[in-house]
Amino acid sequence: MHKLLLILFCCFSLQFYAQEQQLALQYFRNGNYEKAASFYKVLHKKHPYNTSYTNYLIDCYQQLEKFEEVKIIVNNQLKKFPNQEYLYIKLGYNYQLQHLQEKATLNYQKALKAIEKKPSTGYLIGKTFQKSNLLNYALLSYKKAMKLNPSLNYYFQIAAIYGEKAEIENMFNTYLDLIANNNNYLPIAKNYIGKFITNDAHNKYNVLLKKIVLKRLQNNPKISWNKLLSWLFIQQKNYNKALIQEKALYKRNLGSLQNIIEIGKISFQNNSYETSIKCFNYVIEHTNDLEIELISKLYLLEIDIKTNTTIEIIETKFQQLFNQYGKNSETANIQVKYAEFLAFKKTEPEKAISILNEVLKLPINKFQKGKIKTTLADILVYTNKFNSALIYYTQVQNNLKNHPIGQAARFKIAQTSYFKGDFDWAQSQLKILKNSTSQLIANDALDLNLLITDNTVKDSLKIALKKYAIADLLSYQQKNQQAIDTLQVILENYKGHPIEDEALFKQAKLYEKLNEFEKAANNYLQIISLNKDDILVDDTVYFLAELYLNKLNNLEKAKEYYQKIIFEFPSSIYLVDARKKYRKLRGDLIN
Repeated sequence: MHKLLLILFCCFSLQFYAQEQQLALQYFRNGNYEKAASFYKVLHKKHPYNTSYTNYLIDCYQQLEKFEEVKIIVNNQLKKFPNQEYLYIKLGYNYQLQHLQEKATLNYQKALKAIEKKPSTGYLIGKTFQKSNLLNYALLSYKKAMKLNPSLNYYFQIAAIYGEKAEIENMFNTYLDLIANNNNYLPIAKNYIGKFITNDAHNKYNVLLKKIVLKRLQNNPKISWNKLLSWLFIQQKNYNKALIQEKALYKRNLGSLQNIIEIGKISFQNNSYETSIKCFNYVIEHTNDLEIELISKLYLLEIDIKTNTTIEIIETKFQQLFNQYGKNSETANIQVKYAEFLAFKKTEPEKAISILNEVLKLPINKFQKGKIKTTLADILVYTNKFNSALIYYTQVQNNLKNHPIGQAARFKIAQTSYFKGDFDWAQSQLKILKNSTSQLIANDALDLNLLITDNTVKDSLKIALKKYAIADLLSYQQKNQQAIDTLQVILENYKGHPIEDEALFKQAKLYEKLNEFEKAANNYLQIISLNKDDILVDDTVYFLAELYLNKLNNLEKAKEYYQKIIFEFPSSIYLVDARKKYRKLRGDLIN
């Protein structure tokens, strides 16, 4: 019985103690320092060794301007625990709040002096200075500790302080000192540096970082500086310069073909095909790995397809690959790409479906099967076999639920339902995808969901949206003229309807595919005149500028619309590209 009572008493005491802590912190955070101090005073008296309670009590008293109480607490604490030298900072700051700077400085110096006896206290002392916004003293603390004990690493703390002080050059140099000291910190340093640079090569911090790294490279050639330059160039989309750095590393047996492959993939995704070709040709010349060789050759083929190389040449290249490597599990990805080429470029969907069914019989993993079934379903949608397509998409989505392939299949289910005019089911799938792990899928889902939502509010029968979905399907099926004609019906019958700008934009992109550039430009101009605040306007302005520059050879108009992006749409995703192209047209020197 006595034991039970003791246990109950202990439990009650612990619960009461936890409540005291919680209440004290709550009052402190709410700015009720008088009540917080009353709790922390009790907690500090019970647990004088607990520095957290000491610090909170001091902070409460300073907020209440009870400076004498702070002085008493600190002096008593230092008598009991002489090793708590960080309290000299608290005492010094207490004097600073009373405008007694000489006494404040004297105590700050005592705290710094403590680092000489035990350099490892540099972290606590530096952190305490930081919390009181005494940044110069914090820097002195960290640097002094590291000088006395070189094994200590406070580079991150020092860099963070320089960032807080807006001394960006010092901050960059500190991160570079960290890398120079230990190459393993390069990935972490890049994450921190990446917060200060953009994809604009003319951004002042980008220019500054490049200058610092190049200087270090000249004074002390080091693999890390090449890697950092390569990374910077990739952020700036200067893929060719990044390739130069990686090739230099590879030639010195310090780099990896994998880095060059990554640059090839990134440049491919950003339509920088010239650099991508250089990357994959270089990889093919220097690899003995069959898998890497096939991946590189497949990318080169995809570039041919993207850049409208003649169908005959592409067909010949596919057949050369199959003659050289055969049709087996190693070439499964090439066979899938060939099926896509047959269906969407040569308009031979039945032959494509037959090839994919054969590939599915090969010994391949579940992820490859997921991709193949998705491609098979895409071709079935292309041939209007929606129900068969939905069966395949659903299989992939069920088998790879939390994988991007499965999420992509769910999006395709929604898209196919949208093509069929089943907007409610499409939206039910799209809402699930808004938290997709793939940002690209999440964005596509959001765009399609907005399209459906925006165009059903004023049209409960969804007649205009159904017509637009048909045009969208015709575009997907590459029946471009039929899609244009369908959109024209919408534009004639639904003037003032929310779908109007979408129809104009879609039609403009189709006109571009058919090389009818004047008609495309006219559509873009109509969108701009309809509603200057519309979500599509910055896209429209940018594409119009691109059209004037690349197809209509009107450099002045191109310059005008790039400038419009810069000054009227500063949050546009096209801002950096627009600024770069505007400067080039204006005659600025571009590095």
